[in-house]
Amino acid sequence: MEFVDKSNKKFKLTDERWKHITDTHPELKNLLKELSGTIEDPELIEKSVYDEEVVLLYRFYEHIHHGKYMCVVVKLSEELVITAYITDRIKRGEVVWKRN
Repeated sequence: MEFVDKSNKKFKLTDERWKHITDTHPELKNLLKELSGTIEDPELIEKSVYDEEVVLLYRFYEHIHHGKYMCVVVKLSEELVITAYITDRIKRGEVVWKRN
């Protein structure tokens, strides 16, 4: 699968990565639309504190567990979705972009 972000950059979600995501976070199995929406229209993008080639994209969804963030982690240099998960808060990191 392939998704296009707000700056028109394409990111791949391989079968292996989707399996990793759904094995590790089975609650995401039916949230592919939200994963796509988070890449295409995030509310916040942060640099990873661990890898300068990685960014975390966040978007809040009211219908996920009564209001949680979807976080999608992408590796810029490989244009690859690494993982995704649901969280109740935004992790610490340098903000790259934020929706007004």
